[in-house]
Amino acid sequence: MDQLSLGLRLADRAVFATFWPQGNEQLLEHLRATARGVVPGMTWLAGAHASGKSHLLQATCADAPASRRCGFFPLAQLQALGPAALDGLPRLDLVCLDDVQLAAGNGAWEAALFGLYRELEEGGGALLAAAPQNPAQLPWGLKDLASRFAAATIHTLRPLDEAAQRDALMLRARVRGFELPEEVARWLQRRYPRDMATLYQLLDTLDSAALIAQRRLTVPFIRSVLLRRAQP
Repeated sequence: MDQLSLGLRLADRAVFATFWPQGNEQLLEHLRATARGVVPGMTWLAGAHASGKSHLLQATCADAPASRRCGFFPLAQLQALGPAALDGLPRLDLVCLDDVQLAAGNGAWEAALFGLYRELEEGGGALLAAAPQNPAQLPWGLKDLASRFAAATIHTLRPLDEAAQRDALMLRARVRGFELPEEVARWLQRRYPRDMATLYQLLDTLDSAALIAQRRLTVPFIRSVLLRRAQP
């Protein structure tokens, strides 16, 4: 994979192997095919906050063969650069755009997106876009752009149930090189917001603390770590 990143690095653990697939198996197959160049054109990925959209966009880039030029571009980080930040992206084989909803209703950004779409289409490239909503639910001002996005292959991420969340947390722990007991995962679910971004951040914090203290992750140890974090 030849990744053009504009200074935006892929997260080390944002790969397909670290994404718990429950309910999204067909989507993962589609994204793997997109990474290989088997699926041309445009794919739109919709999903709630912290459902894994950014993870999957980065995983698609990471899964691409070395011969394919691809890049991951979150519009939330590119907004300050203006629409010109999209210049040059049509040279890529695969463009993965996150936070696309931020461009809706902004004429300059919509025009830049439409130009990117057209050039990728003409050059045989692929566009993978992600937003909380389906494209038809966004307030596009440019009708041609709205119609192109509406014609994309649209997938909606299915949220994980409680058991699958625990499985995902334990998988994340194994990837980091330690074991997370199921009772600890249940404890975290009961006491913290059940979105995977929050739970993953907690897990990373606890892993670092356990490594420093040379301790296993137990409920008493986690209580002590989180209590220290809460103190001013």
